[in-house]
Amino acid sequence: MKLIIHGGFFSESEQSSEIKLAKQNSLKNIARLAFEYLQHHSAFDAVAYAVSLLENDPLYNAGIGSQIQSDGIIRMSAAIMDGETQKLSGVINIQGVKNPIEVAKKLIIEDDRVLGGVGAKNYAMENGFENFSTEIPQRRKEYNEKLKSNGKGTVGCVAIDKNGKLAAATSTGGKGFEIPGRISDSATVAGNYANPFCAVSCTGVGEDIVSNATATKIVTRVTDGMTLENAFQKTFEELKAIDGFAGVIAIDNHGNIYHANSYPTMVFASFDGKNFEVFH
Repeated sequence: MKLIIHGGFFSESEQSSEIKLAKQNSLKNIARLAFEYLQHHSAFDAVAYAVSLLENDPLYNAGIGSQIQSDGIIRMSAAIMDGETQKLSGVINIQGVKNPIEVAKKLIIEDDRVLGGVGAKNYAMENGFENFSTEIPQRRKEYNEKLKSNGKGTVGCVAIDKNGKLAAATSTGGKGFEIPGRISDSATVAGNYANPFCAVSCTGVGEDIVSNATATKIVTRVTDGMTLENAFQKTFEELKAIDGFAGVIAIDNHGNIYHANSYPTMVFASFDGKNFEVFH
């Protein structure tokens, strides 16, 4: 059993040492809680749980603390994928829910498993999710001042459970000030993908991740026999060719963990029950 989580990107020059330390401690705590949960649950349930904890922390740009779009409205996206069934479900540009990842998880049982906008919100309300404002004062201040936030990117988790099953989950509050209706990578197979061989979650510039089909490429290459490290190297070479901005976490079916970013400012933590790794 292993898992790794990421908390998106941040600029070393934009954040105080206090905020950096808070993020490191938060990631470490969430990784520990999620691993404890993984011991008694499937990888599918555990990645959703981990991402919901990240969504609940305003330090990150997902769930509470999500970015505000150019029309003053928060719209969030999230997806989850079960490596065993190879089903993905997700929500795109959903408003007014606390945990988009939980709505995405609920959709896994439906025939129509990826919903957007009003349809996603209506589905959430019909299935017992309460209306909830995820806006925090910091985001409104940043919006009013037309400044970018300190919480860049996305949050995510990949895990392998005691039965060797893999899953990935990803959630984002957007990039801030985007054109309403923009689709991020987080609810697509370019940014969140898993099968019986590998699970991947991405963060960064969604357009770059989609153009590179980043998560899908890595998983496909591992499936075809590449090592996880080599799959990353090949995929990031292709990302570099378009000057892409991305960070990626992954686990393969042998329990190997790997991470990489094109600009070294991704924050993540991994835990296997004995050892923590926290990177920033």
